[in-house]
Amino acid sequence: MAERKTTRRRKPAPKPCPDCRAGQTSESFRVGGRRKHISNDRQEALCLTCLGTGHAPD
Repeated sequence: MAERKTTRRRKPAPKPCPDCRAGQTSESFRVGGRRKHISNDRQEALCLTCLGTGHAPD
């Protein structure tokens, strides 16, 4: 008699992070010596909610 094939259950896909959806966020930064002004440019920063994974914390 032939053996039965077992089906494997897939793990559910992890939910995306509600803050960043990708693991990184962009934020403005300050430039200048004494009178720091906010630059129009943006820089990438690590998302502190998911720590760069892009998945929602449990």
